[in-house]
Amino acid sequence: MNAVAENKLTSRLLNGIEGKLPSLSGDAQLRRKALAYFQENGIPTRKWEDYKYINPEGLFRIGEFMSNAPVIREVSQLDVDRMTVIPGAAKLVIVNGVFVPALSNLDRIPQGITVKSIADAVVSDEIAKKYYAHQANPESDSFIAWNTAVSEGGVFVHIASNTQSEVPIHILHIACNEAASTFHPRNLIVAERDSKAEVIESFETIGPVKTLTNVVTEVIAHTNAHLDHYRLQVEGIAGHQVNTTCVAASKGSNYKTYTFTVDGAWVRNNLNIVFTEPHTESHLYGLYLADKNRVIDNHTIVDHTVPHCMSNELYKGVMDGKSTAVFNGKIFVRRDAQKTNAYQTNRNILLSDDATINTKPQLEIYADDVKCSHGTSTGRLNEEALFYLRARGIGERSARKLLVRAFAEEIVNNVPNEAVVAYLDNRLNHIMA
Repeated sequence: MNAVAENKLTSRLLNGIEGKLPSLSGDAQLRRKALAYFQENGIPTRKWEDYKYINPEGLFRIGEFMSNAPVIREVSQLDVDRMTVIPGAAKLVIVNGVFVPALSNLDRIPQGITVKSIADAVVSDEIAKKYYAHQANPESDSFIAWNTAVSEGGVFVHIASNTQSEVPIHILHIACNEAASTFHPRNLIVAERDSKAEVIESFETIGPVKTLTNVVTEVIAHTNAHLDHYRLQVEGIAGHQVNTTCVAASKGSNYKTYTFTVDGAWVRNNLNIVFTEPHTESHLYGLYLADKNRVIDNHTIVDHTVPHCMSNELYKGVMDGKSTAVFNGKIFVRRDAQKTNAYQTNRNILLSDDATINTKPQLEIYADDVKCSHGTSTGRLNEEALFYLRARGIGERSARKLLVRAFAEEIVNNVPNEAVVAYLDNRLNHIMA
C-alpha cells in the first residue's frame, strides 16, 4: 500500500473523530496526542518488524470495518446468560465497546471492589485518572493510539487494599452488528496492596457479520496483590480482534495470566508486563487452536527492570487446515535486574501440511547473575502413540482428538478456576468433535 492509499485509509478510519473529540470523556490532550500518532503511522503493515508475519492493513484493504452501523438487534439477557462462563460471577457486559449496566449483575460485585464505566471514572475518580494510559503508551503502537483516540466505553475495576474476593469478575465483551465495524473498549484494573481477585474477560460475537474489536486493558498490581487474569477468545469466524494488555507489577505481587484463543478469524494478542519493584512474580499461560484460514498472533514482553523477580511463560498451539499462528516472546533482563529467574517455552503441533507456525522466543540479558532459558518445538502428532491407540480399537479421528487433548492438558491443568476448566473442556470437545 503506497503513502497516498495509507493516508486515505487512515482518514476513513478516523472519519468524524475531530468533530466528536470535544464530546468524548477524559483528557482531550491525550486523545489528540494519540490521534496525531495514529495519523502519522497508520495501520501496521508487513514492513513493521512486529507485524511481518501477518498483515493488519490487509483487513482494511477491501473497505471492511469502515462503518458504524446500528446493531443487528438488541442484545438480550438470554444472550448474556448463554455466554456466561462462570456461574455466580459478577458480570460486567460490554456491547460493541460500551459498558451496559442494565445487562450486568452489579449486585454480585463483592465488598471492596468498585466498578464504574471508564468514561465516568476518568472524569470523576482520582485513581482512574492517575493510572489511565499509565502503562499503555499511545505513542508505542498504532492500535493503542487508535483506541486511546476514539474509545468511548469499557470498565474501571478497583480492588481495595486487603480485599480477598471469592467472587470472580467476568467482563463479557459482545460484538453485534449488521455491517462490518470496529469497536474500541478500554479497561483499567487496579489491584491495591494485599488484595486478591480473579478477572475473566471473554469475547463473543452475535451474527455472521465481520467485526474488529480493538481492546486495551491496563493492569496495576500493587504491593502483595494477587491477580488471576483470564482472556477467553471465542468470537467465531466473523470475529477479528486486537487485544493489548499492559501490566505494571509491584513488590511481592503475583500476576497470573491465561490466554485461550479457541475461535476467531484473526486474533492478535499483545501482552506486556513490567516488573517495577523487586520480589515480584508472574506466570503466563497460553493455548491457541486454529484451523481453516484463521490467523492467531501472540506477542509477549516481560521486562525485568529490577532484581529478585521471577517469570514463567508457557504457550502451546495446535494448527490445522491453512491456518497461520505466530508466537513472538521477548524477555528483557535489565542491567540492574540481578537474581532474575525467567523461563519461556513455546510448543506447537501441526495437524496439516498447509498450516504454518512462526515462532521466535527471545532473551535479551544485560545482567550477569541470572537464571534464564527459552525454547521452542514444532512437530506432528506422535505416530507411535497414534498407532498404539488405533491398535486398541480407537478410530483415527478419536485417537487424534485424544492426543491433542493430552497436548493441551499441560496448560489446562495450570488453571485454578474449576469453572474455567469446565468451560474450556466444553469448547475443546466442540472444536475437536
